[in-house]
Amino acid sequence: MSADEFSSVNPATEEVLARFDPHTPEQVEAALTRATTAAAGWRSTPVEVRAEHLRRAAALLRADRDRLARLITEEMGKPVAEAEAEVEKSAWCCEHYAEHGPAMLAPEPVATAAARSHVAFDPLGLLLAVMPWNFPFWQVFRFAPPALLAGNGVVLKHAPNVPRCALAIAEIWERAGCPEGLFTTLLVDRDVVPGLLADDRIHALTLTGSTQVGATVAAMAAAHLKPQVLELGGSDPFVVLADADVPAAAAAAVSARMLNAGQSCISGKRFVVKLKQPTRPRATCS
Repeated sequence: MSADEFSSVNPATEEVLARFDPHTPEQVEAALTRATTAAAGWRSTPVEVRAEHLRRAAALLRADRDRLARLITEEMGKPVAEAEAEVEKSAWCCEHYAEHGPAMLAPEPVATAAARSHVAFDPLGLLLAVMPWNFPFWQVFRFAPPALLAGNGVVLKHAPNVPRCALAIAEIWERAGCPEGLFTTLLVDRDVVPGLLADDRIHALTLTGSTQVGATVAAMAAAHLKPQVLELGGSDPFVVLADADVPAAAAAAVSARMLNAGQSCISGKRFVVKLKQPTRPRATCS
């Protein structure tokens, strides 16, 4: 079902903070055209220059941390301290790839029968990112800095309940000096994703979501022979054995379950506790 609008709703108060009209097919087409043009020029930009844009993005995140953290909390509902940590982690990711990424992308010599051989790391083009709402900044910044540093462009289809975060992220990359449209946020419903994956201007996919959704979207991408990176759900048990430090295990269990207001794919969801067997008195005969 297509969305008539995207609403930013405070989950604590149910107050509607903002409403946005979804992008029309004409707006999506114009955005893809801009993104394609931007990515074509970006791929030839020296990697050291790309790295500088990542450093600028990190500085902008830190300078505006308080406002961005409030934005995350208002749309997603996590505690402010955790939202601040999310912004900081996003800035760290930008700096990490700005520092180490150029070496990762350097050609690697390979011994062959030829006079000279090497492995080169060329940009793919435009990456479509389908992201969830529970870490509205980090889920984007965990992949965007390395993708942009490698010379790619990004088209973000974020979760429909965090539209202000999605737009704020695009604004950060624009303020960091990236070419117009290189990082594009589309406010569209999930029904638009199949058409985006079929578009020749989209060259790869990254998705974080449930196993069911991942399987569906992966099949769509595979039908067009497009590479993909999927981060899917799981639920490993939290096991407490009989010899455990019970107070420490209890504290860890609460933290594991309540991290990010309980909205984390790695939250403790199944708790398995092995109790110590009671000591029974032995019968004796005299």
